[in-house]
Amino acid sequence: MEKNALVTGADRGLGFSLTHWLLENGYKVFAGRYNEDWTLLDDLKVKYPDMLELVTLDVGNDKSVEDAARFIQTKTSYLDIIINNAGIIDQAKNATILEEQDFEVMQQLFNINSLGALRVSNQFIDLLLKGDTKLVVNISSEAGSIARNQRTNWYGYCMSKAALNMQSSILHKHLTSLGGQVLVFHPGWMQTYMEGFHYKEATYPPEIAAEKIMKLVHDHKRFLAEEPAYIDLEGQVWPW
Repeated sequence: MEKNALVTGADRGLGFSLTHWLLENGYKVFAGRYNEDWTLLDDLKVKYPDMLELVTLDVGNDKSVEDAARFIQTKTSYLDIIINNAGIIDQAKNATILEEQDFEVMQQLFNINSLGALRVSNQFIDLLLKGDTKLVVNISSEAGSIARNQRTNWYGYCMSKAALNMQSSILHKHLTSLGGQVLVFHPGWMQTYMEGFHYKEATYPPEIAAEKIMKLVHDHKRFLAEEPAYIDLEGQVWPW
């Protein structure tokens, strides 16, 4: 049976590279796009006209996620993998408790990074449970690890990723009873666009990070346990 995947935040960076990898490896991919001015997905659609479906998707908006779910339900009766990749970081992250905090930005971070993944998983769970793999992959960060925190700032981003991790644990405990699983990834420092500029000095190109992630995803049963796996690109376990 053909494998179907949904990837959020697929316009560029890691999401685009994950989409490209999945297509190259025989998946039909529903790629969530946020900004139609970014044309990488359009170019990929020319190469994979029958295997790539472009889906308008703002994970921070209830109606957008609901509309995307209705559209995808007209194209397939199941999903095997949901990859919750869409996320943002704030430019005011360096403020310590001694400085003014931008709570509106923090609310936006929670809305996208934490609730966005929950919106998507919630809307698409019926399709996921009809697939064979029943796997949710949540792209988190080392910033979500409370045990390994060394920062004295980055409140909004770190807290939003910690909330994503908790959400992943709750979902995993339920999904395993239904034959599924959740994986949580710290994808490393990537050469991608964040905060409006390109991290050229970062460790990993997004295509390498995507390949490492998908190799671990294909071996996901190795990580099946009572708790979801919170791992980096080398499969090393991170503390919550």
